[in-house]
Amino acid sequence: MLFFENQSDEEKKRYEKLLQIICSLSRLSSDSDIPYLYYRMAENIFCKAFSAINLARSNISLDVKKENIGIGLKTFISKHSTLEKIAEFNKDKRLIDNTPTEIEKIKMVSKLRNKRLQISSNICNVKENDILYHCVLRAKDKLLICEQEMPYINMEHIDIISSKDNTILFNDGINDYMFNFSKSTLYKRFSLNPIKEIPVKIYDDPYKALEECFETVRYVSETQNLIIDTIYLPLYSERGCKNVPQRSGLNQWNAHGRPRKPNEVYIPIPKIVNIKFPDFFPTRDQEFMLGIPNGSFLRAKICQDDNKALMTNPNSALGEWLLRDVLGLRENELLTYAMLEEAGIDSVQIDKFSDETYVINFKALGAYEEFKAKELQGIEADIMDE
Repeated sequence: MLFFENQSDEEKKRYEKLLQIICSLSRLSSDSDIPYLYYRMAENIFCKAFSAINLARSNISLDVKKENIGIGLKTFISKHSTLEKIAEFNKDKRLIDNTPTEIEKIKMVSKLRNKRLQISSNICNVKENDILYHCVLRAKDKLLICEQEMPYINMEHIDIISSKDNTILFNDGINDYMFNFSKSTLYKRFSLNPIKEIPVKIYDDPYKALEECFETVRYVSETQNLIIDTIYLPLYSERGCKNVPQRSGLNQWNAHGRPRKPNEVYIPIPKIVNIKFPDFFPTRDQEFMLGIPNGSFLRAKICQDDNKALMTNPNSALGEWLLRDVLGLRENELLTYAMLEEAGIDSVQIDKFSDETYVINFKALGAYEEFKAKELQGIEADIMDE
């Protein structure tokens, strides 16, 4: 399965041109004859050229999506074979360290990696076999475009090749991987065959080139300039130890009282967030559009006393997407914090574009806590909502 070769000639030419423009300015950052390409620039260029959805604000293994294909973008210096980072497990370090043997540690890492790929596919609404790597290899005076599948690690054929210091090199029968325990980082060996070569001329004086061609290199993402404000929300309760309450929040379907549908849920909005950002959301029960990472929109609104719940209309739409499509839970299966830990997400980021339009993305474990420490310091709230 290839992506690049199946795009229109116009899109491919635009992609090549934008890469050439940005890499021609490499001497702004480097004196090397090898083009410099910052990964965020690569993401924005790809989305601009191919009209793809940028997933960079989501904490998932995929960077972009177009139609039914999910893509991880990578850029690195061209070599015949190289180990490149594909995942970090800092939040899971305790879990990995507490696993007794080397082979069990590697199987735990592989399990977590595969779970992340599954969750990423669910979030983007793409099939597990429709995800791939699109790589931009940097060599002297040129770029090389390569693509290959983004594989799950075969748990049945894991074999440790070598163990040294804080690293273990292993193979799953198809690919080589390396895990660095001190960095909690997983690497994959990439051996790639280029499908396209793009020549690059690097300006000796990029500042002069910028003065002469300013309009040509105006590549900055327009979307970023439209965001009015951003907040983070937890998918768990802050009362006591982290947990997903059994009868509220994402388990509201299990609440006592009236009969409830199995997809009936809400995302809790802590009181402290409403105090700091009182005008972030529209007033209670006023509908707005909530964009989700797969490119669709849900009708949403703020509900309950003290505006403590983010819901959709119909209410079941949020649960159907989040519990079924993303997390893969069965109906009437309770969500636990351990499940969020395994998926590597426990928070969401909400970007506001207007009172009528918002976008939601998943974030890494601890993201809400970091937001709270940075943005909500000094705000007193006697009661923290679930």
